[in-house]
Amino acid sequence: QVQLVESGGGLVQAGGSLRLSCAASGRTFRSYAMGWFRQAPGKEREFVAVISGSGGSTYYADSVKGRFTISRDNAKNTMDLQMNSLKPEDTAVYYCNCRPSLTTVTTGPYSYWGQGTQVTVSS
Repeated sequence: QVQLVESGGGLVQAGGSLRLSCAASGRTFRSYAMGWFRQAPGKEREFVAVISGSGGSTYYADSVKGRFTISRDNAKNTMDLQMNSLKPEDTAVYYCNCRPSLTTVTTGPYSYWGQGTQVTVSS
């Protein structure tokens, strides 16, 4: 029903920037909250940022506040994550997520995930 595809990952030096994109299918995109999670080797998947269906509300993990910006373009069914001032600890696989609302649990049956895109920040 809902399919997500991430792109834009790659290798960047510390202090550099990278922009990730998530392409979503279906009309449900416009009403779903969307966000980014990441998982580094040997670590749990963690929340990065989320944006409401309308784009009017955004929330960020403390570790990325002031450096990352989440946005969405409902006309194109895409959602982006602009990452600036990247640090080696930002290295992880980044996953796109969408769900019916900001309060819907990410582990529930109506939470959807992309395949992930690798971000590597070198020192």
